Amino acid sequence: MADSQLRTRTGTQSFLADRRAIEGLPVRLVIALVVGVASLSVMMGMIGSIDGLAATELDAQPEPEVTTPGAQALDVAVVDPDGKRVADATVIVRGGSARIDGVATARTGPDGVATVDVTPELGPNQPDGVLTVEIKPPAEGGYVDERENTEVLVVSE
Repeated sequence: MADSQLRTRTGTQSFLADRRAIEGLPVRLVIALVVGVASLSVMMGMIGSIDGLAATELDAQPEPEVTTPGAQALDVAVVDPDGKRVADATVIVRGGSARIDGVATARTGPDGVATVDVTPELGPNQPDGVLTVEIKPPAEGGYVDERENTEVLVVSE
């Protein structure tokens, strides 16, 4: 098709010969993608705040929170945000800056408390250290343990 055939009666170029629309297309697609992703994140945030779909965060309450090196038993209560105790959760105690041999575990009973036997040790010239506490929630109830729990402080005598 000749150049003269692409012109309309008014003397302007036709839409087929205009290449500027193709140049702006990628920019428009990027803008549409950014707006779409932002809208999706807002909608997902709204859905996540609905109680029926949200998971309940658990927390550990060790007793005692401060202890000394040597063999002892820690009572760890597993509670939900309302302070109600949760049964059938597994409590895992690991060495942090204080050491224990391996990993100590126990399961919460109907009262929501697990008794974990540990023997924390501190290194030479180490005045204190911590033991970390993790929770493996029960299968039922929609519980999670994603945030840090209270640590047990071990201080030398």
